[in-house]
Amino acid sequence: MTELSLRGVEKAYGEIKVLHDIHLSIESREFVVFVGPSGCGKSTLLRCIAGLESITQGNIRIGARDVTLLEPADRGVAMVFQSYALYPHMTVYDNIAFGLKMQKTPKAEIEAKVLDAARILQLEPLLQRKPKALSGGQRQRVAIGRAIVHAPEVFLFDEPLSNLDASLRVQMRIEIAKLHAALQATMVYVTHDQVEAMTLADKIVVLNKGGIEQVGAPLELYHHPCNRFVAGFIGSPQMGFIQVTVLATSGEGVQVSLPGGARLWVPVDGSGVSVGALLSLGLRPEHLSERGVGDAQFSAQALLVEHLGGETFTHAQTADGVEVMVKGDGLSTVQAGQTVAIGVTGARCHLFDEQGKALVQLRHYTAVGEAARYVGTPRTA
Repeated sequence: MTELSLRGVEKAYGEIKVLHDIHLSIESREFVVFVGPSGCGKSTLLRCIAGLESITQGNIRIGARDVTLLEPADRGVAMVFQSYALYPHMTVYDNIAFGLKMQKTPKAEIEAKVLDAARILQLEPLLQRKPKALSGGQRQRVAIGRAIVHAPEVFLFDEPLSNLDASLRVQMRIEIAKLHAALQATMVYVTHDQVEAMTLADKIVVLNKGGIEQVGAPLELYHHPCNRFVAGFIGSPQMGFIQVTVLATSGEGVQVSLPGGARLWVPVDGSGVSVGALLSLGLRPEHLSERGVGDAQFSAQALLVEHLGGETFTHAQTADGVEVMVKGDGLSTVQAGQTVAIGVTGARCHLFDEQGKALVQLRHYTAVGEAARYVGTPRTA
């Protein structure tokens, strides 16, 4: 049962501060994923937890121990890197066992731990092979095996699948999910891949410019982003934004203008919002209809239509130059150059103020298909 706690963690290189006042609690056995754009500090934060980077300020605790000043080997963590870094002249067995041999672990104990790790990772038939005879996914499993044999309190993964092709990424993502279920270990995982984050994580930490923007379960961040940055970052394809003008407010929401003059009520808390204010309306491609179904609609010209088999992405532009993307099913008949009526459902939209802060949702859309029902109580983002 190992918890990980970061309090006021900061990291600076001279005058350049790359991590700002990080406060984060990771519960025992949680799978936590750090996401954010390149240069946001996610890998640096992971390396600080591992002890590979010293922190400038703050405190890091693993379980009951303060590990802030401890060496990496004394922290009870194991890290899996983007590069496999296997010894090419050694067998799979020897690669996994190498760290234990350096610690002068008894031979019988080494054998038991290596065989147990091989069983968990389905590497038993490959133990006598050398890395050159392995696929990319098998090599990554060997790298994970080296971490498993040390029985760490916390596993750290730094973009471990980024060197694999698309099909292997899917396979290894499943393997890592199974590994977490089998080991019931605390895991912290860095990725830039939306699908990895949404499918693997118990909790996602969204980082930006060295600070934490929001922490929450994947679907919480998807449905209730706290600001425009999180809304635009979480979700694939990304949320689109349209600048809208406030036409009216009431206890039920805010009415805004859509391109072409259509009016749409969005069920958000409009207290403090003035008529005439300019807001950003967030529209997820999967929540728009190319058939005009919804509370309101606006016209746009299809610029590009991507047919991917099971789904279709239509890139369209309104008469005043606003670009939107609509995700439809694989049976879509829309063609480039065609004018489409894009349907919008108010409860599937998000509104953000001039500072990018999300307006509080009063209700949210949960139904599949055209029949909607609204559930929930007012909640903050």
